[in-house]
Amino acid sequence: MPHLAARILTGAALTIALLPAVPAAAAAATGTDLRLTLTHPASDTSSTRTVTLTCEPPGGTHPRAVRACADLARSGGRFVREAPHTVCTLEHRPVVAEAAGRWRGRPVRWTGSFPNACVLRARGGAIFRF
Repeated sequence: MPHLAARILTGAALTIALLPAVPAAAAAATGTDLRLTLTHPASDTSSTRTVTLTCEPPGGTHPRAVRACADLARSGGRFVREAPHTVCTLEHRPVVAEAAGRWRGRPVRWTGSFPNACVLRARGGAIFRF
């Protein structure tokens, strides 16, 4: 009988020890963790910038993480949207935006090319403002 009590107590202790890990694992499976990259291919020098963006809670190295996460949530995970009434010049200075990682637990890999940074900012909101 003492062995049975010891087994029950050991099982209960292991269950309690594992409980905090379950929500963390569930959060990791549904969280947002992205690597965002901007490249200016027509630039004379190498001008590639990369930041990380995490959401739920917002963070990473993205300077506008809170707004970028809100834009992603509002768009349902789309990185660009129809441009609101924004006027951009017809300047041809191409920029390539890339996103790779997870959005709400789903793997994502996205690349978009834009004629200039103004068009990207208008269509991408805060997501690619870094």
